[in-house]
Amino acid sequence: MSFTNPFLPSTSRPGHGTVHLALLPPNTPVLQTVTYQYPLKLIAPEPLHLPAHPSHPTTPGPLIHTLFLLTYGGGLVAGDTISLTLTLAPTTRLVLLTQGATKIFKTPSPALVSRQLTHTTLAPASALCYLPDPVQPFADAAVSLSAIYDLESPGGDTPAASLCVLDWVSEGRRARGERWSFHAYRSRNEVWAVDVRTGRRRLLLRDNQVLDRWATGTLSGRAATHPATTHSEELAGRMDGLGVFGTLILRGPVFEGLGEAFMREFEALPRIGGRKWEDDAPSPTKLSALEAQRAARRKQEAGDGVVWSAARVRGFVLVKFGAREVEGARRWVRGMIGSEGSVAREFGEGALLCLK
Repeated sequence: MSFTNPFLPSTSRPGHGTVHLALLPPNTPVLQTVTYQYPLKLIAPEPLHLPAHPSHPTTPGPLIHTLFLLTYGGGLVAGDTISLTLTLAPTTRLVLLTQGATKIFKTPSPALVSRQLTHTTLAPASALCYLPDPVQPFADAAVSLSAIYDLESPGGDTPAASLCVLDWVSEGRRARGERWSFHAYRSRNEVWAVDVRTGRRRLLLRDNQVLDRWATGTLSGRAATHPATTHSEELAGRMDGLGVFGTLILRGPVFEGLGEAFMREFEALPRIGGRKWEDDAPSPTKLSALEAQRAARRKQEAGDGVVWSAARVRGFVLVKFGAREVEGARRWVRGMIGSEGSVAREFGEGALLCLK
């Protein structure tokens, strides 16, 4: 006797997730689809309804959805692959967070790489704020991260989509003596403009971070001829004392003010060979509020060993930064974003949770 399975076959695949933030009439954003499969886990708390903007007190504030991106066990085991697809409808806003550093566990072979793939489609006037905790590769780990953001072309007076993405990595577990002792960390962020009528795609930005024990060549086939300890020390030496390194990508009208704030502060930095006038600055009572805040931040930057730069690239503001320790970098990013204020105002204080 044979039995017929009454249930439809499952279409889910290990490590795959799908999120669709849709817009219901008349103007209500809802998480229409949230699916995931082990080892990926997604948590969606209740959405936050922000208060009305002072300039439009009769118009309700936006409804902000938050999604926590997690993995069972708190990290990726060698060979794990996570693939997440997100779709944001017009005018919707999503905050992506983590619940701690994304740990990458050691691999028995440099060729066995843990992978995380993210593909996000943003409709016109939508906004994504992705401020996670840093990635923390353990000793002898190998990881490849790839994120693609498709910005659909707006029509008429509709504003473009907005994007804020933080991508940063730490040296590992410093308490256990790990200093950039992983096999490889490779991260790629791509932002594309997509014409929804023709399907034509145009690359706007590609940002790569490549940190590995070997300056050139592929991972496979090199471990046997290059002792791990020697090349771990070489990578740590190339990092010039930094314990964390990262990139912040900003684009779109929602984050325009934040991008301008980063550019103003960068342009105000003393240039190479320039004199640090704050060393001879007048007493704090004679400084303006902005000057006092700037002087205090630069003092904190020096204490935490923070180095950074910012540039405008094809409509983006691209920020590169490093610090001796994760907490110093976290303090700096939180101070820069928090002092400008637009992220908390447009997405709520919860969007800064991973920076606290």
